[in-house]
Amino acid sequence: MNNNILDKAVQNYINANLNADVNQIALAKSPFNNVTAAELANQINAKKKAEKKLPSWYVAENIYYPQALSIEQTSSEITAKYKSKLVKGKSLIDLTGGFGVDSFYFVKNIHHVVHCEINAELSAAAEHNANILGANNIDFIAGDGLEFINTSNQTFDTIYIDPARRAEKGKVFMLKDCTPDVVSNLNLLLAKSQRVIIKTAPLLDITAGLSELTNVSEIHIISVKNECKELLWVIDKGYDKDIKIVAVTINEQEKEFSFSKSQLAGPVNFAEDLNLEKYLYEPDAALLKSGAFNLIATHYNLKKLQQRTQLYISQTINNSFPGRIFEIDEIISGGELKTKKLLKGNIIVRNYPAKAEDLIKKYKISSSNDKFLIFTKNYQNQNIVIKASIIQYY
Repeated sequence: MNNNILDKAVQNYINANLNADVNQIALAKSPFNNVTAAELANQINAKKKAEKKLPSWYVAENIYYPQALSIEQTSSEITAKYKSKLVKGKSLIDLTGGFGVDSFYFVKNIHHVVHCEINAELSAAAEHNANILGANNIDFIAGDGLEFINTSNQTFDTIYIDPARRAEKGKVFMLKDCTPDVVSNLNLLLAKSQRVIIKTAPLLDITAGLSELTNVSEIHIISVKNECKELLWVIDKGYDKDIKIVAVTINEQEKEFSFSKSQLAGPVNFAEDLNLEKYLYEPDAALLKSGAFNLIATHYNLKKLQQRTQLYISQTINNSFPGRIFEIDEIISGGELKTKKLLKGNIIVRNYPAKAEDLIKKYKISSSNDKFLIFTKNYQNQNIVIKASIIQYY
């Protein structure tokens, strides 16, 4: 960590050049003797990446930024704040602390946090920034978090860990393929705590995760603006009951859909006549990730459009629904589609034998701000297009 970056003149330069070309800055001669051009470019680039993701860091003075990649990989403030509600007890250790965003929010809900980070410079930056932001109840250890708890006599009420994927294996990966290896060390983690919270990328299949882990009490699926950001696995020592699954959407307001895993196999009603319905519901990505396709319909009193199509129909509006809601303007059959002229709308394709870009070209469809053309199948398995106007985005 180069403390010269924190000099007032350097900080003024960084703030004055937030809209400058960082590549040009990196290639030019640095105006400072003790700070390189590459360091200046990195501070500017990393701070720009933090503007929306980490607004508290962005607006604070004298924040020290690590490599921009660390900002890309860290939790956002909005997801870290949600995670902080899952902690248990008075003490927590963050085994993979990184830039320290999660630890900063954990310590708001817990008395004492230990932040472990194997990268010494990243650890130093996280400690400096915590002091700047007034988070005083965090101890920082520049070292391997797993090795620390293995050799330490300390125990904690909660352990948090965010393992990184070691290798790509197509679109499927297992927790055992990550570093640290949570699966092999789960007994150690539970010997040192009452609760373990594991963060994984949403790409991890829920069934695959459950095949590797024991004592899972809750699974939280976090989505921000219809994009799944994180899966959180809550493991409680000795827990062997039904698993609670929570799909949470965080937008202008937070919406939550929770259920027990045993409820997944419930029945569902289908929309046999679309002409009798007025509104179409498209679930948020978090709901879709949960796999509760039938339960979504039951919980929100909706009818499913078709067995393999995760779209839903109703005669009424339910604004508590986590996802988009459309008012149906017209149902167009496959045969009628060929005769339609001047089609206009944003394209959604669900269980339909064509790609959006091909449909746009074929039918010369122009874009629209609030009109949508939803290419899908009805209950009778016929290709249809639902012409609709959006009335709720999230």
